[in-house]
Amino acid sequence: MRYVTSFVGGGGPRFWFSLSPQPKQLNYAQVIVELKDKELTPGFVAQAQPVLAASLPGVRADFRQLQTNPLDFPVDIRISSRADVGSEQSAEDLAQLRTIAAQVTSILGSIPVASRIRNDWETESPQVTLSIDPDRANLAGVTNSDVASSATGGINGMPVTTLQDGNKNIPVVARLRMDERAQLSDIRNLYVYSSQTSTKIPLAQISSTGTTMETQRIVRLDHFRTISVRCFAAPGHLPSEIMKAALPRLGELERSLPPGYGMQIGGEHAKQKTSFNQLSVVLAISVALIFLALLFQFNSAIKPLLVFAAAPYGVAGGIAALWIMDVPFGFMAFLGIASLIGVIVSHVIVLFDFIEEMHAKGEPFEEAVVDAGIMRLRPVLITVGATVLALFPLAMHGGPLWQPLCYAQIGGLAVATFVTLVMVPVLYSIFVLDLKVLRWETVQEHATAAEGASLAL
Repeated sequence: MRYVTSFVGGGGPRFWFSLSPQPKQLNYAQVIVELKDKELTPGFVAQAQPVLAASLPGVRADFRQLQTNPLDFPVDIRISSRADVGSEQSAEDLAQLRTIAAQVTSILGSIPVASRIRNDWETESPQVTLSIDPDRANLAGVTNSDVASSATGGINGMPVTTLQDGNKNIPVVARLRMDERAQLSDIRNLYVYSSQTSTKIPLAQISSTGTTMETQRIVRLDHFRTISVRCFAAPGHLPSEIMKAALPRLGELERSLPPGYGMQIGGEHAKQKTSFNQLSVVLAISVALIFLALLFQFNSAIKPLLVFAAAPYGVAGGIAALWIMDVPFGFMAFLGIASLIGVIVSHVIVLFDFIEEMHAKGEPFEEAVVDAGIMRLRPVLITVGATVLALFPLAMHGGPLWQPLCYAQIGGLAVATFVTLVMVPVLYSIFVLDLKVLRWETVQEHATAAEGASLAL
């Protein structure tokens, strides 16, 4: 079942409204709102969430922007029970898990930017229990199965048949009317019918009723009971702010957990950590391979280090651009900075290659460095300018997926280009003229050294 209709807000953006209830969960529905202007989405979400929470009592409404790297909950703390307990200790185990979850909830609740805190087990629900007197039940000729069938049929209903309406199968259920099963006292008035004889007896004569609070939903992770405490960040804040404030206290709580219980951090924190670790390994391998290639090209272990000298400044420029544009540092921003290193290295190699060409021609060092800066200035600026200009439209209108990557590369290229053309030649001069780590010999000096060596022989 799906409903689609069109709305036009007063003075606001036009959007499509789509309601898709889940076929097997009647108390859940998903509403999809599609705005005509995606730039209005963050502000619209920030304004709609408090309105929905205040205007829908008894309803849990989560209004969120569709994500490119979807996570159900940005902050997710999982508490698992790995204790080997039997059925007798099951209630104690559940109570212990709820106690630990309450402590985690208290930690998250003390953080001002955390909102909509909950756990996936929900609250305990009242449950009616029947305690059957076996002696009276035997005298009446009824069994436990008879009691269960009568109570279930009267309250929940028993399927009788199926009515076919075209391609639809409609189940027919027999049960008491609503006014006959609306109160707890109505259960005691139920009659139990014996499956072996034709006798019937009131339920109150062979059993007693009681009420308890029971956990209706138990979630397992890797076959272990796991309760997850989740929350969202308040509008204008990031989940990382919540985790930064909660991690020290969560660490203390984890160290004080009873034996057999463990805590695991999930959500955006875990996914970001996994993604960054994987990308860091790839980045380290790439840098090592680039270093080896430069080592064979320049036949020197010092010159590759000078090539990489501009990379840290490019990274700093990318992070500064993200801070200026108020864009969070996520996976796409990290990917942009990682790819930025390759672009910076290529520009420095172009500059160094020209200097080496002048060295091979016998040009003095000072003239070679100045000529390299002048001759390679225009190609480098044209390349960087074309890249930056091409990234601006994508950064402005590409949405939240491409903005971090584009701004990181724009800021990094702008800073790294200045460092490449100014600071790298200065560092090269220091290593050649002051530190004497790199040798620079002209053709005349090389011939003089060769002549002196022959005379010595």
